[in-house]
Amino acid sequence: QVHLVESGGGLVQAGGSLRLSCAISGSYSSSYAMGWFRQAPGKEREFVSAINWSGASKYYGNSMKGRFTISRDNAKSTVYLQMNSLKPEDTANYYCAAGANPYLSGNYYSSQAYAYWGQGTQVTVSS
Repeated sequence: QVHLVESGGGLVQAGGSLRLSCAISGSYSSSYAMGWFRQAPGKEREFVSAINWSGASKYYGNSMKGRFTISRDNAKSTVYLQMNSLKPEDTANYYCAAGANPYLSGNYYSSQAYAYWGQGTQVTVSS
């Protein structure tokens, strides 16, 4: 069983930065491919970023490229999402998710590729 806990959300002005963290606990906690998704009220869950177990492979949603950076520290069993140049449209509840194995599957951008989910952390960007 894998348990995920997000933190680091909050209220920030447009142009500001936040760093989200996802603490992973459970067996083989450093051995999972990880993803970040977000969901705004009334909208579908949206892919944000993904990283494989080693950190060598990373992917981003189109609107996040150049602004967001995903990373992981396996010694701390934590995955991070550094978010810069935030915009009001980035306002959402952000979720981290763990895949069922170390490697990113071909549908890494789909929530169906992930087996475990955290409860989410709210990010609000004011204009």
